[in-house]
Amino acid sequence: MQALGIDVGGSGIKAAPVDLGTGKRIVKRKRIPTPQPSTPQAVYAVIDELVAHFEWTGPVGFALPSVVRSGVAYTAANIDDSWIGTDAGADLSARLGLPVTVLNDADAAGIAENVLGAARDLSGVVLLLTLGTGIGSALFTDGVLVPNTELGHLEFKGADAETYAAARVVDSGLPERKWAARLNEYLLHVERVLAPDHFILGGGISKDFDHYSDLFDTRATITPARFRNRAGIIGAALATGGTT
Repeated sequence: MQALGIDVGGSGIKAAPVDLGTGKRIVKRKRIPTPQPSTPQAVYAVIDELVAHFEWTGPVGFALPSVVRSGVAYTAANIDDSWIGTDAGADLSARLGLPVTVLNDADAAGIAENVLGAARDLSGVVLLLTLGTGIGSALFTDGVLVPNTELGHLEFKGADAETYAAARVVDSGLPERKWAARLNEYLLHVERVLAPDHFILGGGISKDFDHYSDLFDTRATITPARFRNRAGIIGAALATGGTT
């Protein structure tokens, strides 16, 4: 079983065919810079290029930084506002002549970790957080996804939480351990609201988990993600159900 996973980010659009049994990419991924402005039509042109590059004729999973319901984008985070109200599922299915599944990008990452990654054997309430330019969230209860949670936009210290605790503050010069202390504050805030049993931390910065994990003091367990920045592609592919 395999499917093509596509993950749209603010700076790049990444894709690869994925083996749905293992989560492994069948061939090397391809990345194309996200067009600016990142309007639907401009992004669709990149999707055309990616599908042609892989000579793909099967199901496509499309992870978008947006609240997504039945293929329709309801918000736009790090993409052009013209996405709001766009039926990306219908557009891409008609354009490509292929079955296309559209979902929130953090939900895609969560699916990858829930099915094949760090959350695979966990029960109860599991919250995956993708830490990068923003904070994406994917919430599961006994393995069932609660979609479109957008917990990076919780108000915290008078602003969106991601402005305080996203990994981008490290890129802006804040030392990593000071960032981790901020992240711990945010995790404690989320814990008061949702009381999860487990946190899974994703994004590229999760590779440094051992450098700062001693700063966390939540009741919930905290585990680094398995797939990190690969999770969006893998989860988007898994969401399609695949083909033989």
